[in-house]
Amino acid sequence: MPDLVIAVDVGSSSARAGVFDAGGLLLARAEAPFATAHPKTDHAEHSSDEIWAAVCHAVRGAVAAGHIAAEEVKGIAFDATCSLVTLDRGGRPVTASITGDDRWNVIMWGDHRAAAEADEITATRHRVLDHVGNVMSPEMEIPKLLWLKRHCPNAWRRYGLMLDLTDYLTWKATGRVAVSTCTVTCKWTYLSHERHGWQSDFLSQVGLDDLQDRASLPASTLPIGTSAGPLTAESADQLGLPRGCVVGVGAIDAHAGGIGMLGNLDAPGLNKTLAMIAGTSSCHMAASPDPRQVPGVWGPYYDAMLPGYWLNEGGQSATGSLLDHILDLHAEGRSLGADRHAVMAAQIEAALTESRFTFVEDLHVLPDFHGNRSPLADPESVGVIHGLRLDASPTSLTRLYFATAVGIALGTRHIIDALNDAGYNIAHIRLTGGHAASSLLVQLYADAAGVAVSLPEQPDGVLLGTACAAAAGCGLYPSVTAAAAAMTPIGRTVQPAPAARDFFDRRYRAFLMMHEHRRALSQFV
Repeated sequence: MPDLVIAVDVGSSSARAGVFDAGGLLLARAEAPFATAHPKTDHAEHSSDEIWAAVCHAVRGAVAAGHIAAEEVKGIAFDATCSLVTLDRGGRPVTASITGDDRWNVIMWGDHRAAAEADEITATRHRVLDHVGNVMSPEMEIPKLLWLKRHCPNAWRRYGLMLDLTDYLTWKATGRVAVSTCTVTCKWTYLSHERHGWQSDFLSQVGLDDLQDRASLPASTLPIGTSAGPLTAESADQLGLPRGCVVGVGAIDAHAGGIGMLGNLDAPGLNKTLAMIAGTSSCHMAASPDPRQVPGVWGPYYDAMLPGYWLNEGGQSATGSLLDHILDLHAEGRSLGADRHAVMAAQIEAALTESRFTFVEDLHVLPDFHGNRSPLADPESVGVIHGLRLDASPTSLTRLYFATAVGIALGTRHIIDALNDAGYNIAHIRLTGGHAASSLLVQLYADAAGVAVSLPEQPDGVLLGTACAAAAGCGLYPSVTAAAAAMTPIGRTVQPAPAARDFFDRRYRAFLMMHEHRRALSQFV
């Protein structure tokens, strides 16, 4: 009987489950959606009950699709977006919404309601900010928690347990509050490299002196890939898995992707390789044996992804979602059908074949439509389009879409430059996520950044990294890095095109100039 594990990835709108063997081969997968509510601009919310139901549906679906005998599944682990789940002391949902509806008890990762609170926290200059690029992001949990305390006082009094979404799923599965070092180090200002990780003086300074009681914060955390214990009888029944199935401590989704992309590298390899997890948004993960301060880039975080290494985490809050937005804005984009991105890629390929880059020379897009997470750490940054004409034709959409994709790729180059200025020597991207399925975007990242881009042999690096956590948690491997060494082979590599270098160097100079002009214009507001 083979030893199998299940990895569950909870993204922005669905839960995906994959069944893997001990060699990292994906045997079957399934997906189930859940809803997102937007009661107000910059507010985005989920239901934890609905997410758990989607997880159970996806796990059962994957097992059925692979004709897997449930008793073959030895371990399971979860990754999820860095979303905040609010519960009472009995584990029942308590609202995190201005609607007051207890159903909506998850603040989504991309929710920016707490921008003012994030600015206040940044102004404290507390030393915890040294590990978030010196600027607190509204996408992290501490500003969201402060917003809840101020704006939902009745709900605040009811809270008794608050967890990052990954840790919530582990709790639902095991009945145990087994908090991952990854989640609280990266999103809750927990300093995992210190003996006392929670900084009580900081929490008091920002007005969250009662957080440890309201959230039931544990004094210590568990490393990714350690055992959180077996499934409870109830969760085993809901998931359709054996009671003896062990839950491995999980990670934030991007960090799971980082394990899947970087987990088989040594220190020299890590110094020159960037993991990029790109879908709705993009995350850029770099690891080193020594702590590196990179202004505008999150970290350095210790033990938050690979054991014994420090993590720097860059990102772009809107990439795939920005390309969706551009298509939604344009009349032609709204009529392209379900495969509209593939249609655009084909049209761009035809335009490049006919005229190379001249068809888009005078059109530039600064892609900060949802702020700049890295390396400027400016959530108030906005998108800019330069070079529009009185043209609503299909050709105008092709030009705008390509210029946007180029801007997104140059944003990655901007992040790589910041990392290299701080001591890295990034010459290679390992890419996973939805963008890895697009030959257009893969080549753009290689050309824009001037680096090689490799893709995993298994197409879903996030699920694969979580499978490594499951395999380590149930004892198939002694550690998550040992699991990654055996389970994460890299497939094909795409090289930058030498003939494209001049075009992208010129575009990058224009890209940096647009940032300067955008900052100058913002002073007039």
